Amino acid sequence: MPLAVWAAVPVVDDNSGYNNSGGSYPSTGYGASGAYAGGGVSAPVSAQGELFNQLQQMQEQIARQQGVIEVLQNDVSRMKQENLERYQELDRRIGSGVAPAAAPDNSSAGGASAAGNNAAPAPQAAASSEPGDPAKEKLYYDAAFDLIKAKDFDKASQAFTAFLRKYPNSQYAGNAQYWLGEVNLAKGDLQAAGQAFAKVSQLYPKHAKVPDSLYKLADVERRLGHTDKVKGILQQVVAQYPGTSAAQLAQRDLQRM
Repeated sequence: MPLAVWAAVPVVDDNSGYNNSGGSYPSTGYGASGAYAGGGVSAPVSAQGELFNQLQQMQEQIARQQGVIEVLQNDVSRMKQENLERYQELDRRIGSGVAPAAAPDNSSAGGASAAGNNAAPAPQAAASSEPGDPAKEKLYYDAAFDLIKAKDFDKASQAFTAFLRKYPNSQYAGNAQYWLGEVNLAKGDLQAAGQAFAKVSQLYPKHAKVPDSLYKLADVERRLGHTDKVKGILQQVVAQYPGTSAAQLAQRDLQRM
């Protein structure tokens, strides 16, 4: 080959690997396949990778929440069992006549408001009553109310029903009748709840729980679809018990009707 042709061929250093800036080929940082291979820059996370990371984080969070839920469920089960055992033990003591230790006052149960109740219940209730014993009555009432706090509504309903059968003339009877309606409502037994709320005003007309029980009765009738009864009950609450919280709620409901 003529010397002139050889002179035209560029000299390439085999050790440079085409990476010199003056070479005829692009550097290794060029192109999709090797864009970040030699530059020391981390490759971006793909959309699939981001989704995987998010799913993994969600799974870890769910696992933690499930652990918390299991702990709470165990605590609730333990509380229910403890309160049930306590109720059974107290009931056994009441039945045997053993004087138990004094129970703490349940101010949240409204016992103070019940103390002013002087209305006598219906005669048929008194037929199965026991002689009045304030210590026994409060003990029995507190045990029943503890079951509400433990959300054991089936047992609470049974306990309040038994209390009213034993002590219909108790100073706590009006409260027990009201809470019987509440626990039946919590159970979803609207018929039983309505009957219990109605009996508060029927059997204990001077009790402080009457306005609340009537308002609750209106709510039960609304849920049962008896809209024709709801307005009359609400008007009764507003007219007969002005200034009470039940009357304020009843007035609000009447304005919405």
